[in-house]
Amino acid sequence: MKKIAVGVIGVGHLGKFHAAKYAAMPEAELVGVVDLDPAQAARVARECGTRPFGDYRELLGQVEAVSVVVPTVHHYQVARDCLEQGVDIMLEKPMTTTLEEADRLIALAEAGGRILQVGHIERYNPAVVALEGLLTRPLFIESHRIHMFKPRGLDVDVVLDLMIHDIDIILSIVDSPISSIHTVGVPVVTPITDIANARIIFENGCTANITVSRISKDNIRRLRIFQPKSYISVDYGKKSLMMIRLKDELNQLGLPQEEIVTVALPEQDALEAELRDFIASVRERTTPKVSGVQGRMALAVAQEIMQQIKDNFSKYRDLIQPPRA
Repeated sequence: MKKIAVGVIGVGHLGKFHAAKYAAMPEAELVGVVDLDPAQAARVARECGTRPFGDYRELLGQVEAVSVVVPTVHHYQVARDCLEQGVDIMLEKPMTTTLEEADRLIALAEAGGRILQVGHIERYNPAVVALEGLLTRPLFIESHRIHMFKPRGLDVDVVLDLMIHDIDIILSIVDSPISSIHTVGVPVVTPITDIANARIIFENGCTANITVSRISKDNIRRLRIFQPKSYISVDYGKKSLMMIRLKDELNQLGLPQEEIVTVALPEQDALEAELRDFIASVRERTTPKVSGVQGRMALAVAQEIMQQIKDNFSKYRDLIQPPRA
């Protein structure tokens, strides 16, 4: 089997893991890694047995596919250049800073027959994968993504940093247009939103309540789904799933008996699964699990939530921060 020539553009905190996964894949050849920091590029290249580059354009003529793991503000320019050079891309989330940029990338990929995958890694969490065979008609979804404070990535709103994962998963679960969104969010440690809640109501009647925070003392990543005659609980961090189903038989109180359904989940590295899916899509020219169109859908909802939070905060800012005399 011919190996897919691949590279990684941006080998900081996350990109270095992309490089390591590609280097270990029998079906891929890691041609090079790119970073503006020459020392970091050299370090990761040495660890992965490949070559360092300072300019991603030097790499494009030598690869078939790349992971783009640069800061979000640079996603559009780097991804556009890659697509224009006929290179397939795995673009980390959020795919772009604006919907206009996302639309242009999707159009470029379609016009050139290129693969455009967006890095929503939670879709490859084995507990999320196992959901596919258990869902019937979700009526209420509750999601909590609570993280301990970290100084990294504070230039990005918590909605784009954390909530967009849950938005993407919920959109993949609920097959219905959105009727309305109600939000609240506030900055606590940084000048931008650190805690946020969004209540999304779909036209089919399903409601999703999403809460995110990046200033907690604990890490909690959980999803709960309520549907007719069953309840499903997913722990993203533990990669576990529990389902309680109501049986037709009644107990002594005349209520339906409960059955706890356990689902055996395989040990799976979500990032490795995500990148293997990308390489398979490149080889077979198939649509990846999270396409550019799906990444754009999640971004659109995230942008609406951020705008609502901004508008709402402007109304009560003076109550929180009274104007100086």
